[in-house]
Amino acid sequence: MASSETTTDHDIIRKWIEDRGGIPSVVRGTEDDEGEGILRVDFAERDEALDEISWEEFFETFEDRGLAFLYQEETQDGKESRFFKFVNR
Repeated sequence: MASSETTTDHDIIRKWIEDRGGIPSVVRGTEDDEGEGILRVDFAERDEALDEISWEEFFETFEDRGLAFLYQEETQDGKESRFFKFVNR
């Protein structure tokens, strides 16, 4: 069975996302009074509903919302996994 891990370490999160070709993003039109939108990661097939943001903006929102990053390194059959989700700390 493939296992998942949870982290709040910015370096681990950034490396995991970049290793899989992802870019930090927010859902277009979901910004709040502080300018922060719903966090997403956009992978190889770019989604037009997402806007790319800087890593600084990404992690500022991540911290402001008290999130953690739940992720999987490999699938059950040993292939690189892109499974992740943002969870509350």
